[in-house]
Amino acid sequence: MEIAVFTSKKGTKVVTAMDLHQTLELSNHHYGVNVRRWLKDVYQFQDGIRRPVVMKDYALRKQKDSSVLEDYYLSIELAKLIALQSKSKVKLKLARYLQEIEASEGSQMPLDKEEVLNMIELVKAMSMRSCQEAAEQHHMEVYAARNGNSTGNWWNYRSSLLGFNADDLRVRLENKGVSSKGKTQRQMLQYIDPLETIRAAIVDHFMALGKTAGFARAMGDLAKNLAKQLELEIFDDRLAGNMFAPEINTALVQQVKTLQRERA
Repeated sequence: MEIAVFTSKKGTKVVTAMDLHQTLELSNHHYGVNVRRWLKDVYQFQDGIRRPVVMKDYALRKQKDSSVLEDYYLSIELAKLIALQSKSKVKLKLARYLQEIEASEGSQMPLDKEEVLNMIELVKAMSMRSCQEAAEQHHMEVYAARNGNSTGNWWNYRSSLLGFNADDLRVRLENKGVSSKGKTQRQMLQYIDPLETIRAAIVDHFMALGKTAGFARAMGDLAKNLAKQLELEIFDDRLAGNMFAPEINTALVQQVKTLQRERA
């Protein structure tokens, strides 16, 4: 099963509401009612249970003709969730197809020379404890805003996103003969795999900017590889001086710490 997939100006893959409605083999007569319900319904997105957000999950599609029916661009994630909640006989097949597109979205992200250089500077900034903490805080604020100002499920959500949780880290740490008592996730990672803290910070950073989970994870993996090539070490810039700290773009550091959230 296929459906036309477009790429937005920001590089996000989308489908149109009209194409989705037709592919689900729903009655044309109910298109208007169904679309209005789609955009007001509640779904379990990767970043929490919420309603779709305009300019993040969907946007009005401008049409050249004078069509009476409004069409919308829908994110792949939203389209998949709509398909699964529909009564269509082909919903499972379509949802799986959309899931494959969603999974591959973050893996195909060629960067030009300037973007690579910017990424290197961002990775260097994320070797600082203060920047790591700021990125996590911004991500949590965005998560809370999309979940009724609640962070009740924050740690489960973030664990699923990053691929590890506190219990896993405690076991891995104690297998190394180091006590995990009183240690935070970041402190445990510092013992187990220091560069993983940079990967996590980069994922937090891009999720706070409203990027997809696939894109954020792919950028996190890239960041960890860059950090390894640069032979970076994690340092606590909150302490006085560090002779091993790399030269860092101070303007970028300030930008990370005072991140202005954007919509995808």
